[in-house]
Amino acid sequence: MSLAMIDIHHHLLFALDDGSPDLETSVAMVEAAANDGITHIVCTPHANSRFLFHPSLNHERVEMLRARIDNKVTLGLGCDFRLSEENVEDALQNPAKYTINQKQYLLIEFEDQLIPQSATGTLHHLSKSGQRPIITHPERNSAIQRHPERMKDWLRDGALVQVTASSLTGRFGRTAQSLAEQFLDKNWVHFLATDAHNLESRPPKLSEAYGILATRYGTETAERLCVTNPRAVFFGEELGAQPALLDLENTEEAPESHKKGLLSRWFSS
Repeated sequence: MSLAMIDIHHHLLFALDDGSPDLETSVAMVEAAANDGITHIVCTPHANSRFLFHPSLNHERVEMLRARIDNKVTLGLGCDFRLSEENVEDALQNPAKYTINQKQYLLIEFEDQLIPQSATGTLHHLSKSGQRPIITHPERNSAIQRHPERMKDWLRDGALVQVTASSLTGRFGRTAQSLAEQFLDKNWVHFLATDAHNLESRPPKLSEAYGILATRYGTETAERLCVTNPRAVFFGEELGAQPALLDLENTEEAPESHKKGLLSRWFSS
């Protein structure tokens, strides 16, 4: 099967976070991705309080890897951006520091148990600064699993959504799988990505999930989520026409501090 898929979330760069531990593993991950039909990979090291984010070191690791992979895949660079006060302040001052290939798209990861009270307002401010938020793996986030309706404000404000391929195949459990399916049913998903960290438990594979998408939702949907939309992100282009988002009717109105606050009252359970 020749799919020419593009993976926009992949912890490929070695010895930077909890992804690849060394160069040889990174090379093997590229081989596995290429064999799975992936032609482009965005390297997305974590940018959070646990792992320091060094743009110059990230670029250096990309070049080291490019020298070893003989153009098997095309590499890009972004990050897995934790929505924290420090990160947001820096991103607002340096809009291209964290975005994919220094274009407009920014992968946004929430704390697993806590969503900032000001998340909606903060995402809006990032958008106003020229960055297009992509919410990563919400189906795996415990806080969103409890309150998936939180997604509605973000989607209405133009945020995009990336689901992990292995959630759709059941690797992350039935809850994540079920929520991924619900999001897909509502057209809330814009991208499928591997969020690969290694070769075993979190491998760089998209083709199985692509097949599930094609069977349940049609080839056009599979192409849009695994090829067309990711390609636009990789090259900093606008997404083409997307299906209408379903089930976005207003729920309980959020307080003004929730909607407008940027960094105040940061966390809520």
